[in-house]
Amino acid sequence: MRFMVIVKADKDSEAGVLPDAKSFAEMGKFNEELVKAGVLLAAEGLQSSKKGARVRFSGTKRTVIDGPFAETKELIAGFWLWQVKSLAEAIEWVKRSPNPFPGKESEIEIRQVFEADDFGPELASEERKQRMRNISQIQGREGR
Repeated sequence: MRFMVIVKADKDSEAGVLPDAKSFAEMGKFNEELVKAGVLLAAEGLQSSKKGARVRFSGTKRTVIDGPFAETKELIAGFWLWQVKSLAEAIEWVKRSPNPFPGKESEIEIRQVFEADDFGPELASEERKQRMRNISQIQGREGR
């Protein structure tokens, strides 16, 4: 099972305040544990929403909304993508994580990623084929 583990933003992360060296080191050590355990698939921090945009869909109309976005508690500061056996295992890993914002309250959300089989056998078969084509193309780009 794959899970996206989402670090919620706070006013400092939205202001572009970077973690201190100690926090970076602690998170790096934790990420190393995830790698050694075969759990970590991806991990990234995100720039503040002032450097982002949203695209709102209404039928065929598209409206671009430039950041920053007002509701900080609904924004994402970073994420991991993990491969684990269950939600319970993902929760146990999150409990071991350093606090993303030391000395403050913070929140990490865990969401299961849909897999091809979740959509039934026919769709799963087509999804697998398309996914393999996409992975092949991505790996080709990484070799550049």
